[in-house]
Order: sequence, then C-alpha cells, then structure tokens
Amino acid sequence: MMSETVIVAGGCFWCTEAVFKDVIGVEAVESGYIGGDVPNPTYKQVCTGSTGHAEGVKVTFDPEQVTLPEIYDMFMGTHDPSQLNRQGNDVGTQYRSAIFPLSDEQRAEAEAAIARWNESHEGQSAVTTIESSEWYPAEDYHQEYWEGEGQRNPYCMAVIPPKLMKLRKSFADKVKG
Repeated sequence: MMSETVIVAGGCFWCTEAVFKDVIGVEAVESGYIGGDVPNPTYKQVCTGSTGHAEGVKVTFDPEQVTLPEIYDMFMGTHDPSQLNRQGNDVGTQYRSAIFPLSDEQRAEAEAAIARWNESHEGQSAVTTIESSEWYPAEDYHQEYWEGEGQRNPYCMAVIPPKLMKLRKSFADKVKG
C-alpha cells in the first residue's frame, strides 16, 4: 500500500510537527502555510494574520501502521479544537484549528473525527474548519524545529511537552519507543 498525506493546522506548527514526529507509521512531517490568499507567503507575513494562512503541517504516513481516522483523532486530541483562532497564548487566524482534506474520503473522515471529538467532550464544541487551499512549505529553519532550536526555546519547552504527554497518554500504542 502507498503512503498517504494529510494536512492539518492546530496552532503553532512547531508544536503540531513535534507531535506527529512521535507517531508510529508517520514517515515525514513538513511545516508550512495553508488557507490563505497570498502566494508563497513568508513567516513574517503569516504572523501578521493578514494573509489568511494558517500554520499547518503536512503529514505523510503509512496507512498500514496508522489509519487516517487515527491521524485525525490524534490531531483533535493534542490541541484544543474548541478555541476559535487561537491555541493558548497564540492568538490569530494563523493559529486556527483546521483540516485541509486532499480527497472526498479525507473530507468524510475529517467530518467524522470532528463529530467524535464533539461526542466525547460534552459541553464543548470543536470550531475546527474543513477547508481547501494550496500548500506552501515553511522556510527551512522551521522544519524539524523541536529536534533542534525548539529544545532551547522557552515557548516550545512550555508548550510542546504537554502535547507530547497527551499523545502518549491517549494514543500510547501509536507512539514511537
């Protein structure tokens, strides 16, 4: 079976990338920009919130090791999809919760994942949008950020370990050893 690719946005792409790098069956994670109307935006442009882009990750995975519904459930379970245009202290449309399906099957699975999250979080409702847009890879210094610079970045040290703990607690059988 061939690899599959999904694109999701759940706040800071450094954080989301770190989560998916830890998942069995994930072959590659690329940080980038999606959902906006400016071709080839820069990080500086996206940070202003004026381009319409979200910070996202493109996840390439082996569906024989981790399924599309599991990928979406991990995405929904490791950020707060009930926060509109923010994740914690990161505020703006560039930090929105969104799924960018690449096929009708992915769209149906995205809708199902949002419904599962809503059912399991009584009193809360996901504001995660389902959108389509062109993908733009982020600058090289954003790729594999947690493995390098992120370990020395106080923001990352405060935000990423709790996300990794959520992943390990809720999806223990899908986490690399």
